[in-house]
Amino acid sequence: MREMIVCEDLTKVYGEIRALDKLNLKVERGEIFGFLGPNGAGKTTTIRILTTLTKPTSGRACIDGFDATAQPSEVKKRIGVVQQHLSLDRELAVWEVLELHARLHGLKPPERRRKIGEMLDYVELKEHAHRRVEELSGGMKRRLMIARALLHRPKLILLDEPTVGLDAQTRRKLWELIRRLNADGVTVFLTTHYIEEAEALCHRVGIIHQGRLIALAEPSELCRRLGSVTVETFSDGRVSYHHFQNAEEAKAFIQSLPPEVKSITVRKTNLEDVFIELTGRRIGDAQSPEG
Repeated sequence: MREMIVCEDLTKVYGEIRALDKLNLKVERGEIFGFLGPNGAGKTTTIRILTTLTKPTSGRACIDGFDATAQPSEVKKRIGVVQQHLSLDRELAVWEVLELHARLHGLKPPERRRKIGEMLDYVELKEHAHRRVEELSGGMKRRLMIARALLHRPKLILLDEPTVGLDAQTRRKLWELIRRLNADGVTVFLTTHYIEEAEALCHRVGIIHQGRLIALAEPSELCRRLGSVTVETFSDGRVSYHHFQNAEEAKAFIQSLPPEVKSITVRKTNLEDVFIELTGRRIGDAQSPEG
């Protein structure tokens, strides 16, 4: 079986709200997959189902061939989860966080000590092993959460907004860590509000809107479909975006513009252009109460 994640007609209804509407999605083994959508589009609901925290109303989700609803214990053995919100006991030392998690997964003492040492090395926190969580920087806490998620050697790690709130330099360091764990054979399922993060990291991205998957491809392919060249024009106090397949088309459009257009910018189309064109909103804009 090539796919690590398979969602078939996955549907979740909360009262009057259809958070997921027959979502069909496949994530291949060994890829970094980006899952994008406005707030309320269904990203968090999808992750909750994949991590066995929520049962779908209908349809099914499988991880490594195991049904997330019918075989939750098998799924939990195969996944690691890094939540958007920090979920670390502030009073514990770094090594104690990992020790507790290793015990919960039933690791025996010799293996526990070895894996904790390996993970501290892996996320570059070994010299901070005896510091309390509350003394760590935001980036260190994120790396600790990743180390905790990797302790039991999962085949799949789900990262829900892993770099939210971090500065650009710290974010880039986490990108390096994500690439490294993927190179070591871990499949990565990533949600993010940073478009440049998805472009930099992901082999493929899926865009979800109102509970439905509306686009799925490599970032470069999605940009190509929209048009490789984007022209921004400023007129009457507003910016307009125009997409073209090549520079010749863009040039012809520019030459046809009326004199009241005050400024013109020509650039390469990016994933954010695709996102806005497909959803009509920027990635962090609110949509509905359910994620």
